[in-house]
Amino acid sequence: MKKNNKYPIIAKEGWLFLTISVSANMVISFFSFEASIPFWIISLFILQFFRDPNRPIPQDENLIVSAADGRVISIEKTIDPYKKRKAIKISVFMNVFNVHSNKAPIGGEIINKWYSAGKFLNASLSKASLENERCALLIKTKNKKLVTCVQIAGLIARRILCYKKIGDNLSKGERYGFIRFGSRVDLYLPESATVIVRLGEKVKNCQSIIAKI
Repeated sequence: MKKNNKYPIIAKEGWLFLTISVSANMVISFFSFEASIPFWIISLFILQFFRDPNRPIPQDENLIVSAADGRVISIEKTIDPYKKRKAIKISVFMNVFNVHSNKAPIGGEIINKWYSAGKFLNASLSKASLENERCALLIKTKNKKLVTCVQIAGLIARRILCYKKIGDNLSKGERYGFIRFGSRVDLYLPESATVIVRLGEKVKNCQSIIAKI
């Protein structure tokens, strides 16, 4: 295993929020430290929300890792709505206390990308996969296998960030996006994939093994 050192331990998406929060708290603390305590707690929440720890990445090219921190809420055979093929769908739900940085589940080239505006239903609901705001990437591995990775907004999440485009190459575990304040990620895997993760299991992005293709 190796670690990815290409990103800061506090995600860049949180720098502005953290700077504003800490600056305001310092002003409030100048007048009354007691009054500032609730606001310092908010700052600590922001700090933990935007953390992005460096983790070991399994290097076997046939292993698919989790694209998100959270809990596995669905493992099912279904139709990939983007590629229109039979697939195994694995969904990971992120609450507000999970790391919200998204990492590539497998290495390969992005051959398609879809963005869909939508609702902000509770991301743990199955219909959120098709009704909520979402951004999907279709990744083709060097062995010609296809994996669809979908970022889905949730009840509180209001911003999906995806920094990659069609034609870009991803390395397994590479940081490619972020979802603010609670959401989920769906993976659509080839039917032949061997699922390793279990329903209800807690997983970590780029470290936990989801399946093998």
